[in-house]
Amino acid sequence: MDVTKAIKERRAYRSLAPVEITDDLIKDLAGSAQLFCSCFNNQPWRFVFVYDPDQLIKMHDTLSKGNEWVKAASLIIAVFSKPDLDCIIKDRKYYFFDTGMAVAAMILRATELGLIAHPIAGFSPKKAGEVLDIPEEMEIITLINIGKHAEKISPILSEQQIQAEKDRPERLPLAKFVYLNKYTP
Repeated sequence: MDVTKAIKERRAYRSLAPVEITDDLIKDLAGSAQLFCSCFNNQPWRFVFVYDPDQLIKMHDTLSKGNEWVKAASLIIAVFSKPDLDCIIKDRKYYFFDTGMAVAAMILRATELGLIAHPIAGFSPKKAGEVLDIPEEMEIITLINIGKHAEKISPILSEQQIQAEKDRPERLPLAKFVYLNKYTP
């Protein structure tokens, strides 16, 4: 699959079916992040790959209301970092940007492998950090939930979530976020 096809096929589905999590799969996904660019090659991203059934149940307790669908994920990847792992140039901190790019590479690789990789903000970073023994100085940025796309829409989804399963949510037109030569609101 080429990059354009992976970008077009990537969807944040919530109806997930189980997928076998292997060491090779983890190495493949992590390797996609590893190869991605970062400021001075600092690679500020850190990941905890959670697939042990007991540990997944503990992670479910960190989820916000509306994210119960995550319980069907076979793998949850906690993504975290901190500013001093990456470039800090005057008042600019790059760790969010660089970590986000690495996550995008991982998501596209998962798509290429026929998987769903759905990042979420709906969780308690404090609780997740406690479950995963992540030091407090680290910032948990997102949880990426991995599974296969289920053939049937999950009955636990809200009406809005069901609609997003059926049709790709509308994207902003380019004219809403692309400016030429200078910002012109």
